[in-house]
Amino acid sequence: ILQVIMKNINNILIVLSFIGLWITSMFSGQIEILLGFILIFSFGILHGSNDILLINSVSNSKIKYPFFKVIATYLSIVIIAALLFYLIPIAALSFFIIFSGFHFGEQHWEYRNLKLSRGLSQSFYFVYGLLVLQILFLLNLDDVILIVNSITSYSLPKIFIAYSLICNVFVIIVLSFYMFFKSKAFKKIILIEIFYLLIFTIVFKVSTLIWGFTIYFILWHSIPSLIEQVIFIYGELSKKNVWNYCKKAFPYWIISLIGIAIIYFVFNDEKMFNALFFSFIAAVTFPHALVINKMFVNKKTQLNS
Repeated sequence: ILQVIMKNINNILIVLSFIGLWITSMFSGQIEILLGFILIFSFGILHGSNDILLINSVSNSKIKYPFFKVIATYLSIVIIAALLFYLIPIAALSFFIIFSGFHFGEQHWEYRNLKLSRGLSQSFYFVYGLLVLQILFLLNLDDVILIVNSITSYSLPKIFIAYSLICNVFVIIVLSFYMFFKSKAFKKIILIEIFYLLIFTIVFKVSTLIWGFTIYFILWHSIPSLIEQVIFIYGELSKKNVWNYCKKAFPYWIISLIGIAIIYFVFNDEKMFNALFFSFIAAVTFPHALVINKMFVNKKTQLNS
C-alpha cells in the first residue's frame, strides 16, 4: 500500500518540480531565495519537528520521554554542534554533509523494499544521497565555495567537487550493476530512478543554490518523510492523522523558528551567522536522522514478524 501511495505522490512531485522551474523563470534570484527559506522554515523544519512522538513510537520500552527532557537534549546537541562548527568547522561541515547524504538516500529508497543486505542497502543509501548533493554543489559551484569559505575560512578547490562526483558516480554504477542482478525490485525501478535524477539535475542547473535545494528538500524529501511518519505513527494516511501530526509537531516547530530568529537577530556577522545557522540545522538533522533510521528498522521488524 505504501509503495502505491508513494508512486502516486512521486507523480505529483514531478509536476510540482516543473512548477518550481516555472517560478525560476518568473522571479529573480532574491525572490527564489526568500521563497526557499520560507519553505525550509515551514515544511522543512515541520517534517523533523515530531521526533518526540516518533521516539515514543520506536522505543522498545514503555517509558514516555517528557517534553522538557527532549528539549534539553536537543539544546545540548545544538551547543555541541555549534562548538564543533566553531572549533573544527571543516570536519563539522564534512560530517554534516555525509550524515545528510545518508539521511536523504535512506528516505528516498527505504520504502522500495529492495530486499538486499543491510550493509549493501545502507551503502547505496549513502552514495545515492551524496550523489544528489554533489550534483547540486557542482552546478552551483561559486555559491557553494562562498558558503564553505564563510564557514571554514577555507577556499574549496572547484576540482575537488568535480573529482568527488566522478568517484561517487563510479561507485554508484558498480553498486547499481550488482543490485540490478540481486534485486528484482531494483531492476523494475532503475529507469524511473534515473529519470528522477535527471529531473533533479535540471532543477539544480536552472535554479539558484537555495531554490534548487528547496525543491529537492521539500518536495522529494520532507513531504515523503512526513507521509511515512504519519503512516507509521497512526497506521494510515488521512487528513485527520496529518492534522494530528501537525498539532503535535507545532510546539517543536515554533521553538526551532524562535531559535533561528534569535541567531539571525543576535549575530549580524555573516560568518558567525552561517556557522551558527548550519550548526543549528545540523543539530536538528543528526537526532532526526537517527530517529528516522530507527523507524525504518522497526518497520522491517514488524513486517518480518
